[in-house]
Amino acid sequence: MVEQSSEVVSEPDGPAVAVTGADPTGADTERRLAQALADLLDAESVPADGHFFADLGANSLVMAQFCARIRKTPDLPSPSMRDIYRYPTIQSLVAALGESVPAPAEPVHTPQPPVPTPAPAPDANRWAHLLCGTLQLLAFLGYSLVSGFVTAAGYEWIATGKGLADVYLRSLLFGSAAFVALCAFPVVAKWVLVGRWRPREFPVWGLTYLRFWLVKVLLHANPMVFLTGTPLYVLYLRALGARIGKGVTILSHSVPVCTDLLTIGAGTVIRKDSFFLGYRACAGHIQTGRITLGADAFVGEKTVLDIDTSLGHGAQLGHSSALHRGQAVPDDQHWHGSPAERTRTDYLRIAPANCGTARRAWFGLGTLLQLILLYIPLAVGGVYMLFTEVPAIGKRLDPTTAALGWSQLLPDALLLSAVLFFGFLAVGLAALCTLPRLVGLLVRPDKVYPLYGFHYALQRTTARMTNVKFFAWLFGDSSYIVGYLRGIGYDLSQVEQTGSNFGTEVQHETPLLVSVGSGTMVADGLSVLNADFSSTSFRLSRASIGAHNFLGNNIAYPAGARTGENCLLATKVMVPLDGEIREGVGLLGSPCFEIPRSVERDTRFDHLRTGETFRQRLAAKNRYNLRSMALMLMVRWLHTFALTLFGLASVDLYGVLGHVVIAGYLAFTLAFSTGYFILVERCLGAFRALRPRLCSIYDPYFWWHERLWKVPDHFLNIFNGTPFKSLVWRLLGVRIGRRVFDDGCYLTERTLATIGDDCTLNAGSKIQCHSQEDGTFKSDVTTLGAGCTLGVAAHVHYGVTMGDGSVLAPDSFLMKGEEVPPNAEWGGNPAVDTPDRDSRSAGVGRVATALDAATATVS
Repeated sequence: MVEQSSEVVSEPDGPAVAVTGADPTGADTERRLAQALADLLDAESVPADGHFFADLGANSLVMAQFCARIRKTPDLPSPSMRDIYRYPTIQSLVAALGESVPAPAEPVHTPQPPVPTPAPAPDANRWAHLLCGTLQLLAFLGYSLVSGFVTAAGYEWIATGKGLADVYLRSLLFGSAAFVALCAFPVVAKWVLVGRWRPREFPVWGLTYLRFWLVKVLLHANPMVFLTGTPLYVLYLRALGARIGKGVTILSHSVPVCTDLLTIGAGTVIRKDSFFLGYRACAGHIQTGRITLGADAFVGEKTVLDIDTSLGHGAQLGHSSALHRGQAVPDDQHWHGSPAERTRTDYLRIAPANCGTARRAWFGLGTLLQLILLYIPLAVGGVYMLFTEVPAIGKRLDPTTAALGWSQLLPDALLLSAVLFFGFLAVGLAALCTLPRLVGLLVRPDKVYPLYGFHYALQRTTARMTNVKFFAWLFGDSSYIVGYLRGIGYDLSQVEQTGSNFGTEVQHETPLLVSVGSGTMVADGLSVLNADFSSTSFRLSRASIGAHNFLGNNIAYPAGARTGENCLLATKVMVPLDGEIREGVGLLGSPCFEIPRSVERDTRFDHLRTGETFRQRLAAKNRYNLRSMALMLMVRWLHTFALTLFGLASVDLYGVLGHVVIAGYLAFTLAFSTGYFILVERCLGAFRALRPRLCSIYDPYFWWHERLWKVPDHFLNIFNGTPFKSLVWRLLGVRIGRRVFDDGCYLTERTLATIGDDCTLNAGSKIQCHSQEDGTFKSDVTTLGAGCTLGVAAHVHYGVTMGDGSVLAPDSFLMKGEEVPPNAEWGGNPAVDTPDRDSRSAGVGRVATALDAATATVS
């Protein structure tokens, strides 16, 4: 079905659009709306008091098409999907949309968004696109070449060491110097190439954009990213120009780029998976703007802070929420939703602890010493030992050994890659099933611990270990994910196996405090928030998901959630933290409201979920999924084997071509990996496009479709912000236009997506051309017209059409079947037309004073 959120919203005070004055009773409007719905349902007529879902058998896709059809008729009210669920009959819908706004005497003229900055001429744009891509490629090759020379020189120096102690000391010195250089180079590059970031706008693909991209890529490739959640990361952002007060805790791995425009007051907490980039892309332009957080503010999980936004002192922004451009939260107020609105919910639910400057300093120093004295020498020295002690490599480095042929190269590569790959598989699973339980004996649930101490270090280690994506990717979308999650510590009670209980993306703070009720199914992107954080303390608590639930995509599920049994939690829903416990309902939106738990179409395959038919289909699915897992392991191992083979061949050539071989290895392996995984996916799809489907998860087609989701695609992020990303999408089967700017969009079904010329796709955005709701799988085509913009973390569902030049605001959820008119601006969760909000430039004036005042008072 659909997806939902946290508090149940109250009835609205007024309608979205007034009904024309020619029909004061609403009878004619009822008749016309009823006829439109009857046409969609292929029925002769529908009663005005018939419930859309319970009586008429409609579903969210049909009702989205109904809204789109009505929207095209100027003299009819324009309901949103939120209105449909609140007023689920023709009669109540017309009454709600017409009663509280008087009919105007003159036609209403909807305000149109201002005309965006004119785009360059096509020829100029094409040449700028080509030049930018060429310079980006040269920058990458240059960086690879320099890295290769430095790496080769370093290992040559380490090789001259005599004895274990000397090798350790040289590994420590070289590794530490390389670490400092990798951390310092982005800082130097930022100040040299950009200086101070200022609020401005510039087109993509130009020289200004090239400098912006260089700084962004260097920041993302920085090893300091791995130190988020420590005081060292805060110091690093300060070195980049951010104004950050004392005692700030940042847990998000999303690196802010325009750091000079970021102000964070003392004692503020930013949870993980939050976006506060300081820039956004819109209509082919990069826009930079300020983000200001006051002292003791709180930013929840899976949130988006757009440019020109602010949180006052002591203010809170809840989980799964967003501040759109121009929004400012006053001091001490709590807001949530997308776009955010005021709430009484308290998201900071933990007492403070004693955590002063000295404790932070010692933790930062200890982390740095541990990194320099242990991890770096082990990594650098370990690679050196691999080079010298492994016969397959050592004999190639021996200058007295003659050149080795392919007859010796292939067996060595096979043996070495098999040991590395399958050794990681075995040792990794053993560690995941033992070490977290040992840590659980020391970090007790419901006990408040101070940050930056022994217990905090253990919690961070557990979270990083048990959230390794490889194993969830391997076991997800199959019956075997249940055994894996139980092995690492999940409490899954009495499992009703469906063969698709969990997707391939599940994360948590600790696996030992997650409970999932019997019969519950979870799609991809679940983040279990079973840890609470303040700026001085943390606490682990049990998060319990009720029985017979269905959780859609991209959900943050906190401990203490007020949902019980038999709930449908829709995609990007804000899960409620207060109020009565919701049971037997669906929840959609941010903030959430209730919708039907299921509709007629979702039960048409129920006969396949019971009895002997179910047992046979489940057994067949298990066998198919097992073959898919074996196939994907083979695909990954062959990739490892090929890289190992290239590595051994490079070592063999090292004495001939020297440092150039190492420099070329990085670029060559990137090109090879990209081509390899593209070929794997296209071969699995038989080089044909997918077709829209509606079937049971026990249909063999769905098992094959699941196999496509297992093809690795982690390499895609490397191409973000370059013309090569569109090229890769095109090779993967996406029908994509020219000069598309993709800063980090993800497409689940490539061949079902169509993207027009000059579209702008922001970081964290997603086009999902399918849904899996309980036991039913549905997929359809999604089309973005020319010049469309998807905001940061925006989510577009299947069967959607966005007209040319339309804009979807940050963190919005565009539901299945929606039709966005050309040049329209939509936003929210679920997304609706927002004609009064210009996402390109509006709102800056409304909050300029608030931003300046907050900036001036932040310490």
